[in-house]
Amino acid sequence: MARYGKKAQSKVKRAMHKKKRGTLKSGRSGKTVKSRKQAIAIGLSEARKAGGKVPKKKSKRSKKSKKSKKSAT
Repeated sequence: MARYGKKAQSKVKRAMHKKKRGTLKSGRSGKTVKSRKQAIAIGLSEARKAGGKVPKKKSKRSKKSKKSKKSAT
């Protein structure tokens, strides 16, 4: 089963195209994005906001809870 929907694919594709042309800006700072990974993250974030099929972000809190469970046993 596919992890990402068509909307997510198109948003990431658009973000990558903008990055290649040098017109993709990051959120608050407005700096030009140079990293490929950052461009993909921006595309996925936009797809989430638009209601596309995208897996949930992995939270930092879950890693901490896993560590505390391991040390408790």
